[in-house]
Amino acid sequence: MIRTARAFWFTSPGEGEIRTVALPEPGPDDVEVRTLFSGVSRGTETLVFRGGVPESQHEAMRAPFQEGDFPSPVKYGYLNVGVVEQGPPELLGRTVFCLYPHQTRYVVAAEAVVPVPDDVPPGRAVLAGTVETAVNALWDAAPLVGDRIAVVGGGMVGCAVAALLAGFPGVRVQLVDADPARAEIAKALGVGFAPPEHADGGCDLVVHASATEAGLARSLELLAPEGEVIELSWYGDRRVSLPLGEFFHSRRLTVRASQVGMVSPARRSRRSFRDRLELALRLLADPVYDALVTGENTFEELPAVMSRLAGGDLPALCHRIVYPAHI
Repeated sequence: MIRTARAFWFTSPGEGEIRTVALPEPGPDDVEVRTLFSGVSRGTETLVFRGGVPESQHEAMRAPFQEGDFPSPVKYGYLNVGVVEQGPPELLGRTVFCLYPHQTRYVVAAEAVVPVPDDVPPGRAVLAGTVETAVNALWDAAPLVGDRIAVVGGGMVGCAVAALLAGFPGVRVQLVDADPARAEIAKALGVGFAPPEHADGGCDLVVHASATEAGLARSLELLAPEGEVIELSWYGDRRVSLPLGEFFHSRRLTVRASQVGMVSPARRSRRSFRDRLELALRLLADPVYDALVTGENTFEELPAVMSRLAGGDLPALCHRIVYPAHI
């Protein structure tokens, strides 16, 4: 008898559906995982949903367990928490995180899953991939004690960066976003907040994560001489213009990319991808990260939810998807 599971597929630009998929038998070095929660990485996944991945980036943008090819149909996603129901004794019954798409159950190599620490609730663990991105960004940025820092863009990644920076000694951290509702998120994270027009300047470091041209331009304006912008935004197929005249040269400013697909050069010789992900999961023991989960729906509702997220009708940081107990 063919074993099956159910998975969410991006079927065409702006459309998605839940499909029945074949489930292989696990081998001796595999695990079978029943999904408890998955998370929608709103910025990246809505970009994929609308078919906005440029052809030049089709390979670079592939998720670890993606099926299909861009633009569609494609099974895409990478924030999955489940329980191991078949596998090695040391993993059997453990709650694990995996960079797997939205699917009710799946079979992967045992080395592809990372156990969730006992003090991290499974529903919070869906943020592991996002916190991992923030960790890598701060390895790239290397903030110093007492720095004046702005995080421009209060989305999922920007808020994760702000939450980590809140623990740095002596720093001034301000979350900058055009949405005044982000002020409550900033308060929960323990950092300051300002709309772009009232943000504090003179920054040593700005982390940009708004994925907007205006946000990146404002990030440059907030820098002190010889300051640096760490660019975390992914623009897909959109072109971005920057004001590189004016004070860009006179202040000797820097814009530097950070991307989670490679471990930061600052730690690459001493940390693996797994080390970085395990660190992110340990950091999630802090309940402050619950502020990043701003909505929840069932797996069956995911096609409609993705459409609303992509259209802006459903504002969210991390939108959590809940799976039925018996699947």
